[in-house]
Amino acid sequence: MGAQPAWAAPGSCGAVAAALDAAAPEGGATFVASYGPGPGEAQAPLPLRNTAFAYDNALAAIALTACGDTARARRIGDAFLVALASDRSFADGRVRNAYRAGPVTERPVLLPGWWDAGRKQWSEDRYQVGTATGNVAWVGLALMTLHDATGAAPYRAGAVRLLNWITANAAAHARSTAGFTGGRDGYDPDQAPLPWTSTEHNLDVVALGTWLGPDGAEAARTARTFVDAAFDPSSGCFRMGTSPEGRMRDTAKLALDTQLWPQLAVAEPPAAWQRALACAEARLGVLGGFDFNDDRDGLWVEGTAQAALAYRTVGERERGRALLATSMQERAPSGLLYATREAQITTGLTIGPTSSHGDFLYYRRPHLGATAWAVLAEAGWNPFDGKIIPDSDGKISPARFRQQGPASQPLR
Repeated sequence: MGAQPAWAAPGSCGAVAAALDAAAPEGGATFVASYGPGPGEAQAPLPLRNTAFAYDNALAAIALTACGDTARARRIGDAFLVALASDRSFADGRVRNAYRAGPVTERPVLLPGWWDAGRKQWSEDRYQVGTATGNVAWVGLALMTLHDATGAAPYRAGAVRLLNWITANAAAHARSTAGFTGGRDGYDPDQAPLPWTSTEHNLDVVALGTWLGPDGAEAARTARTFVDAAFDPSSGCFRMGTSPEGRMRDTAKLALDTQLWPQLAVAEPPAAWQRALACAEARLGVLGGFDFNDDRDGLWVEGTAQAALAYRTVGERERGRALLATSMQERAPSGLLYATREAQITTGLTIGPTSSHGDFLYYRRPHLGATAWAVLAEAGWNPFDGKIIPDSDGKISPARFRQQGPASQPLR
């Protein structure tokens, strides 16, 4: 492992690094499984056992960079570059929502799935093989993080290609909302467009487009128009987005990340947007932290770590420390943080358009993404722009400068 900055917790950094090494002990381009078995489970359920979600792996690459472990971060970044260049069905610059965990040695890159013994056939999950706009943008953010850390041109080129896929395939047609729609859903090769528009996804595009400068300026402006429209000044809350018909949703139902990420993803956000933190406290707060949604059925560890970073961003450092401490209490024996404090929490969301009920759930299983967010919160590292959040006096302590680990060779 590379040199660690003094502020980065060895336990969290080491847990992410250990998960990567366990996925591919011989090194090289690698995707890391998002979940491990929870308490009382010998293994994770079949649909998750070999699944490396793109979002979680993008976060892990960013977190490893924040830990000073650029060499390991590049292993994930290189895996994404291979996936961009070698998809089994598409050559249009998309990434899938998930890949098969482990070393990336085969071409095309393998997608997750499992053998269904009852049906005697190989099965795949339609969401996992689909492409969500927000996940595409998060992979772009990871690649830009690696570009800034290493100067390697393929990472930036990959991020540009990903943003180009979003603008070519997810532009909203409703002038009233602008922004970018949900992406693609379903099995190869006939994936269908997702017509709804997500505030969270558009925040991701704002950040990626801004980071890319002139190459992303128009996409950032388009996505920012949607985010501005999603803010409800009467309640101080951000709406989740639009319905499939293109109508902006009301604030009867909320999601936590939609309230937090505006403070992180948008440079110099309007002061009024800080009211979304009070909205989250009032509507989504639970003992010690936050739930994903407003049914308050448990603690969402990832979201509580996100909140720790968001509060740090607005200068409420003590609140941020308390939230991070709550997250850190949920550590599994592997060192990864559990996804939840309770056995299960709901989100109020569906996994895909064919779902008939709110089947998007989180369980108390070790989670790569939750651990990565905790690393970022402790480091004060904003994953949306690759910058360290200054101390309250506007300065960056020398102990908190990023230190680079040994560099590996980028793919050409």
